[in-house]
Amino acid sequence: MTDRRLLETAADAMENSYSPYSRDKKGAAIECEDGSVYTGSLVENIALGSTICAEAAAIAAAITAGHRKFKRIATISEGNSYGYPCGNCRQLLSEFSPNIEVLCARATDGRYVSYSLAALLPMPLSAVEI
Repeated sequence: MTDRRLLETAADAMENSYSPYSRDKKGAAIECEDGSVYTGSLVENIALGSTICAEAAAIAAAITAGHRKFKRIATISEGNSYGYPCGNCRQLLSEFSPNIEVLCARATDGRYVSYSLAALLPMPLSAVEI
Protein backbone atom coordinates (compact mmCIF):
# COMPACT_ATOMS: atom_id res chain seq x y z
CA MET A 1 0.00 0.00 0.00
CA THR A 2 1.33 3.44 -0.88
CA ASP A 3 1.63 6.27 1.63
CA ARG A 4 -1.05 8.19 -0.24
CA ARG A 5 -3.52 5.26 -0.13
CA LEU A 6 -2.96 4.75 3.61
CA LEU A 7 -3.56 8.48 4.16
CA GLU A 8 -6.75 8.31 2.08
CA THR A 9 -7.95 5.44 4.25
CA ALA A 10 -7.25 7.56 7.35
CA ALA A 11 -9.12 10.47 5.74
CA ASP A 12 -12.15 8.23 5.17
CA ALA A 13 -12.07 7.34 8.89
CA MET A 14 -11.74 11.04 9.76
CA GLU A 15 -15.18 11.67 8.27
CA ASN A 16 -16.70 9.60 11.11
CA SER A 17 -14.88 11.53 13.82
CA TYR A 18 -17.03 12.72 16.73
CA SER A 19 -15.30 15.94 17.71
CA PRO A 20 -17.83 18.52 18.96
CA TYR A 21 -15.41 20.02 21.52
CA SER A 22 -12.19 20.50 19.55
CA ARG A 23 -14.03 20.84 16.23
CA ASP A 24 -11.00 19.16 14.67
CA LYS A 25 -11.85 15.84 13.06
CA LYS A 26 -9.12 13.23 13.10
CA GLY A 27 -8.70 9.78 11.57
CA ALA A 28 -6.08 7.06 11.57
CA ALA A 29 -5.24 3.96 9.57
CA ILE A 30 -2.75 1.37 10.79
CA GLU A 31 -1.07 -1.10 8.46
CA CYS A 32 -0.19 -4.48 9.96
CA GLU A 33 2.85 -6.53 8.97
CA ASP A 34 0.63 -8.78 6.82
CA GLY A 35 -0.68 -5.75 4.88
CA SER A 36 -4.11 -5.62 6.47
CA VAL A 37 -5.33 -2.15 7.48
CA TYR A 38 -7.56 -1.04 10.36
CA THR A 39 -8.99 2.40 10.96
CA GLY A 40 -10.05 4.56 13.85
CA SER A 41 -11.78 7.89 14.36
CA LEU A 42 -11.47 10.42 17.14
CA VAL A 43 -14.31 10.01 19.65
CA GLU A 44 -14.39 12.97 22.03
CA ASN A 45 -16.21 13.07 25.34
CA ILE A 46 -17.04 15.97 27.60
CA ALA A 47 -15.13 14.05 30.28
CA LEU A 48 -11.79 14.55 28.51
CA GLY A 49 -10.20 11.41 29.95
CA SER A 50 -12.90 9.33 28.26
CA THR A 51 -11.92 10.59 24.80
CA ILE A 52 -10.66 7.90 22.43
CA CYS A 53 -7.93 9.00 20.04
CA ALA A 54 -8.17 7.92 16.42
CA GLU A 55 -4.83 6.14 16.71
CA ALA A 56 -5.90 4.23 19.82
CA ALA A 57 -9.14 3.22 18.10
CA ALA A 58 -7.22 1.92 15.06
CA ILE A 59 -4.74 0.04 17.24
CA ALA A 60 -7.57 -1.50 19.27
CA ALA A 61 -9.38 -2.60 16.10
CA ALA A 62 -6.21 -4.30 14.83
CA ILE A 63 -5.53 -5.98 18.16
CA THR A 64 -9.15 -7.14 18.37
CA ALA A 65 -8.65 -8.80 14.98
CA GLY A 66 -5.55 -10.60 16.30
CA HIS A 67 -2.71 -8.38 15.06
CA ARG A 68 0.18 -7.25 17.23
CA LYS A 69 2.88 -6.05 14.80
CA PHE A 70 2.48 -2.93 12.71
CA LYS A 71 4.45 -1.39 9.81
CA ARG A 72 2.94 2.09 9.52
CA ILE A 73 0.26 4.31 10.88
CA ALA A 74 -1.23 7.29 9.07
CA THR A 75 -3.00 10.08 10.91
CA ILE A 76 -4.85 13.01 9.43
CA SER A 77 -6.37 16.10 10.96
CA GLU A 78 -9.03 18.36 9.52
CA GLY A 79 -7.31 21.43 10.95
CA ASN A 80 -4.26 23.29 9.69
CA SER A 81 -1.78 21.27 11.73
CA TYR A 82 -0.42 17.82 10.99
CA GLY A 83 -2.27 15.10 12.86
CA TYR A 84 0.55 14.11 15.22
CA PRO A 85 -0.23 11.31 17.69
CA CYS A 86 -0.43 12.38 21.33
CA GLY A 87 2.07 11.07 23.88
CA ASN A 88 -0.31 8.38 25.07
CA CYS A 89 -0.73 7.02 21.54
CA ARG A 90 3.01 7.18 20.91
CA GLN A 91 3.57 5.03 23.98
CA LEU A 92 0.79 2.65 22.90
CA LEU A 93 2.43 2.26 19.48
CA SER A 94 5.78 1.61 21.17
CA GLU A 95 4.27 -1.26 23.14
CA PHE A 96 3.65 -3.19 19.93
CA SER A 97 5.94 -1.80 17.22
CA PRO A 98 8.75 0.46 18.42
CA ASN A 99 10.10 0.82 14.86
CA ILE A 100 6.81 1.82 13.21
CA GLU A 101 6.73 4.60 10.62
CA VAL A 102 4.30 7.43 11.45
CA LEU A 103 2.72 9.46 8.64
CA CYS A 104 1.08 12.70 9.80
CA ALA A 105 -1.11 14.69 7.42
CA ARG A 106 -3.35 17.70 7.27
CA ALA A 107 -6.55 17.49 5.29
CA THR A 108 -6.50 21.14 4.23
CA ASP A 109 -3.83 20.61 1.58
CA GLY A 110 -3.02 16.88 1.71
CA ARG A 111 0.58 17.48 2.74
CA TYR A 112 2.16 14.99 5.08
CA VAL A 113 5.36 14.28 6.94
CA SER A 114 6.92 10.97 7.92
CA TYR A 115 8.76 10.10 11.14
CA SER A 116 10.07 7.03 12.86
CA LEU A 117 8.35 6.48 16.18
CA ALA A 118 11.77 6.78 17.83
CA ALA A 119 12.00 10.37 16.55
CA LEU A 120 8.60 11.19 18.06
CA LEU A 121 9.14 9.22 21.30
CA PRO A 122 12.88 8.98 21.95
CA MET A 123 12.73 7.39 25.40
CA PRO A 124 9.62 5.17 25.66
CA LEU A 125 8.77 3.16 28.73
CA SER A 126 9.51 -0.51 28.18
CA ALA A 127 8.66 -3.75 29.92
CA VAL A 128 12.39 -4.27 30.49
CA GLU A 129 12.39 -1.28 32.86
CA ILE A 130 9.42 -2.43 34.92
